[in-house]
Amino acid sequence: MNENKTQGTKVKSMFAAFMAGAVVVGGLMFTSDKMDLFGYDAQPVQSGVAAGAANSAAANVQTASLTGAGTNSVSAIVKTASPAIVKIETKVKQTNKGQNRRNTLQQGAESGDTIENGIGSGFIFDSSGYILTNEHVIDGADEIDVYVQGYDTPFTAKLLGSSYDLDLAVLKIQGDKAFPSLKLGSSDTTQVGDWLVAIGNPYDFDYSVTTGVLSAKEREISIDDEQGTRNYKHLLQTDTAINPGNSGGPLLNLNGEVIGINTAVNSEAQGMGFAIPASTISSVVDKLKNNETIPKEPAPYIGVALQNISTDMLEDLKINSTKGAIVAEVQQGTPAFAAGIRQYDVILDVNGTAISNTDELTKAVQAAAVGDELKITISRDGQTKNVTVKVGNRNAATSYQG
Repeated sequence: MNENKTQGTKVKSMFAAFMAGAVVVGGLMFTSDKMDLFGYDAQPVQSGVAAGAANSAAANVQTASLTGAGTNSVSAIVKTASPAIVKIETKVKQTNKGQNRRNTLQQGAESGDTIENGIGSGFIFDSSGYILTNEHVIDGADEIDVYVQGYDTPFTAKLLGSSYDLDLAVLKIQGDKAFPSLKLGSSDTTQVGDWLVAIGNPYDFDYSVTTGVLSAKEREISIDDEQGTRNYKHLLQTDTAINPGNSGGPLLNLNGEVIGINTAVNSEAQGMGFAIPASTISSVVDKLKNNETIPKEPAPYIGVALQNISTDMLEDLKINSTKGAIVAEVQQGTPAFAAGIRQYDVILDVNGTAISNTDELTKAVQAAAVGDELKITISRDGQTKNVTVKVGNRNAATSYQG
C-alpha cells in the first residue's frame, strides 16, 4: 500500500465532510405538523406572512397599533389580526397498497380516498382570498382545506405557486365577500429586542398566541428533508414560542404588521425559532401568485469537502499543527479543481487570514461574492504553495452536485 492510500484511509476513517459554502445545522426541523413525515419529534410551526402586494385591497387590510397605554395592546393585535389567520389541513390519496405520506393504512380508507396528512397555518394577505404559507406545509398534498374564522366549513384552496428553496407558497380561496387580510411590515427596520407576537395552530390548538422578542437577524440554517436540503438565508431568530402546526403563520410586530413567517425551530434548544423575513416574501410574492419561476440566489462555493485535522493525521500530512482544513474530496468541474486544489491538500489561509478549522474556511467562502478571487495557501506533501480560486455559484453548477 503506498503512502497516498494510507493517508487517504486515515483521513476518510474520520470523514465528516461538508461542502465549503454550505452549513448544515444539527437539531433543526420544520415546524409544520406532517404527522410522521419529518419524524417522531417533528414540530409544526406558527408562521405569519403578509405579502402587501401592490394590488392588495388596502381598504380591507387590518392593522392594530400599540397605543402605549393600558395592558391590552397584545390583545388588540390578536383581536384584529386573528380573523386573517387561517388553519391549513392537507390530505393525500390512499393508494392500493395502503401507502400514504404517513406510511400507514388509515382504518376504513380505501384506494382513492383522501386521508389527513398534516396541519399548518397561513394568513390572508389579499382580501380577495390570497394566502401565504410555507411550501413544506402543503408539499405533496392532493387536497388543501383552509379554515377561516366565521365560516362553518373549510374552503378548498388552489395552489397557485410555490418555491422549495424559499419554502414559500401562495394559495387562493374563493368567497362571496372580502376576507380580512394582514399588512406586510418591514423586517428590515425591526430591531433586535423588539417585541413580537405569533399566532397559529400548534398541535391543533387553534389560534394560539405567543409573545417574545426578535433575538437576531440574518441567520442561515439548513434542513434536510425527503427532497434534499433547504438552505435558508436571512432568517429572523425569535424566542417567541413556535410549535408543530405553527408553520406558515405570521410573526407580527406591535403595529400588527407581519414581519415574518414562522418556519423552523431548533429541537435541541429552548426559545430558538426561525422565521422567513417579510423582505424575502415581498420580493417574490407576485411571482408566486402567478406561478412564475423564481431565480435562485447565488450561492458562493469552491467545491471541496472538508475534514478537520486530528493529531494522528499530522505525520501522514507532513504538517506540525492541527490548524487548517483537509480537502477530503474535490471533483472535476469545480472552482477548486480548476485552481489545482487536490484531495488531501491542507488549506492554511484565505486572503492572508489563517484558517483554524473547517468552519472558518466555510465562513470565508460564504462571505465572498460569486466571481471573487480567493488567494488560498495550501500544504501538499509538506510543501506550501499559493493558488487562486475564483468563487463559483453552486446553484448554477452543472457538473458538481452537493
